Amino acid sequence: MKVLQICNYFYPNTGGIEQVARDIVNSLRTANVEQKIICFNENASDGEYTCHREETIHDIIDGVEIIRCGCVTKFSSQSLSFVFGRELSNLMESFKPDVVIFHYPNPFEAHYLLRYLDRDFKFILYWHLDIVKQKVLKKFFHAQTNILLRRADRIIATSPLYIQSSRYLSKYVEKCTVIPNCVSESRMLITEEIRERAKKIRAWNTGKIICFGVGRHIEYKGFRYLIEASRFLDDRFRIYIAGNGKLTSKLHKLAAADEKITFLGRVSNEDLLAYYLAMDIFCFPSITKNEAFGIVLAEAMYCGKPAVTFTIPGSGVNYVCVNGETGLEVENRNVRMYAEAMRKLADNPHLRNKLGLAAKSRVEKNFLTSQFTENILGLVESL
Repeated sequence: MKVLQICNYFYPNTGGIEQVARDIVNSLRTANVEQKIICFNENASDGEYTCHREETIHDIIDGVEIIRCGCVTKFSSQSLSFVFGRELSNLMESFKPDVVIFHYPNPFEAHYLLRYLDRDFKFILYWHLDIVKQKVLKKFFHAQTNILLRRADRIIATSPLYIQSSRYLSKYVEKCTVIPNCVSESRMLITEEIRERAKKIRAWNTGKIICFGVGRHIEYKGFRYLIEASRFLDDRFRIYIAGNGKLTSKLHKLAAADEKITFLGRVSNEDLLAYYLAMDIFCFPSITKNEAFGIVLAEAMYCGKPAVTFTIPGSGVNYVCVNGETGLEVENRNVRMYAEAMRKLADNPHLRNKLGLAAKSRVEKNFLTSQFTENILGLVESL
């Protein structure tokens, strides 16, 4: 069987969709499947792999060929490439996939994929999120989206809540399959070095309540609301925010007078795990359905820590973290209530421990690599 994935980017670029694409690669490696991936190129490096946005290259990661198409610019967060159409055409003619997995939303790549939808392959539409913020783009690509949905043999959604609330998926419920994103146990392996790092973080914050948040610094991640909530907290709290993005400088300015907040920038996986271990509370302040699941939320829960989230109608966030069972959920964008939830957890170590244990159990039962692999293999083989 030959499987082609089409996605925005791939490792060493990091993000929720990129991680899912790599999880699919590793899931299918356990079966008799030949794989290829085509994506855009983007500046990124992990020390071993280095990518440059303008270059078109073919490389091998996890034993799979990755075709990275050089890009000239971005428009509304969408990369634009002069070579993608040619590279996809070459793939469709030479590789002749039996199954195509297309990661949505990705309107530029979808424009070229439409040319091949009448071919004899099974089509899996991996629906990561609705286009919410870019209202002009959403209207412009409405027809394209409907074509993809009609052609799809199966549609993957990351939570049942997203199927119910999406104006698109709710019309194709019979095609939809829920496959939650997963936490990679191998990536979450806690070494003695990581434990020592966590101990140092605790030592730097003796007597304090350590709060941690991580993600791209973009609007829907909601870090401005975490910063605003900090104004209602006393000096017991220490808030660490990891990641970067186009809003980083604005967030720094917003938090300039707040000594409780520290920005960490982009952190290594080892440091990420150390902060997961050291923290008392995980802060996940995303505010819109663009946050369809929350892999870092599940990772923090896997480390046995409670989270504070906003209520996001239709998002999988409140499916991953259950209010009152694995964390606390408050009214969207209500920073006073967010701070109140943080204080409630700070004041009650027994509650933190209870929710943290339940959070770890929920991830172990529902969101680990083993469940994801079983789900992906079952779907592909059924087609």
